[in-house]
Amino acid sequence: MVSALEHWSYCHRQCALIHVEQAFDENLYTMRGRRVHEQVDQVESVTEHGVRVERAMPIWNRRLGLIGKADVVEFHADVPYPVEYKYGPRRQREDDDLQLCAQAMCLEEMTGQTVPCGAIFHHKSRRRREVLFTYNLRTQVEETVATIRALLASKRLPSPVNDRRCEKCSLKEACMPQVLEEPGREKRLLGDLFEVVSI
Repeated sequence: MVSALEHWSYCHRQCALIHVEQAFDENLYTMRGRRVHEQVDQVESVTEHGVRVERAMPIWNRRLGLIGKADVVEFHADVPYPVEYKYGPRRQREDDDLQLCAQAMCLEEMTGQTVPCGAIFHHKSRRRREVLFTYNLRTQVEETVATIRALLASKRLPSPVNDRRCEKCSLKEACMPQVLEEPGREKRLLGDLFEVVSI
């Protein structure tokens, strides 16, 4: 899934929990994100100010083995321009850019057109941030896809990070970063669980 690139870039363990363990929980932040995406989750094809706009457009790239759905794709003189919707204020985040670039690479294979840039629409500030799909960003997409594929094949969970990213993560309860990060605690807990007591 194209979305796996964003998950991996944000947190390797989160990516594994979602795509290997099939774990997903809601919290305030995921509900806000879902609410924003309701605007673009209905398949629709319209023309706005002379620009063809496709919403909830299925995308794929056979060479990379990617599938997904683009929130919005604008066609400017037949050149696709992907727009990804995010809840928060306008800011630059590598995980957002990686996901958007992967969408562009899918659109390039599907349409035969070069996609030089796209945008992240930040719902809270109601502003777009344009992203250029540089050689380095495209290379990072290819490397990330290969890394995620290896993760899926191994079926192993990376170690937890237990840093500020965990505070807003909906998978904090499933991940338990504060417990698993402490050396020896897991072993002690398992030992206590199976302690044999003489009567």
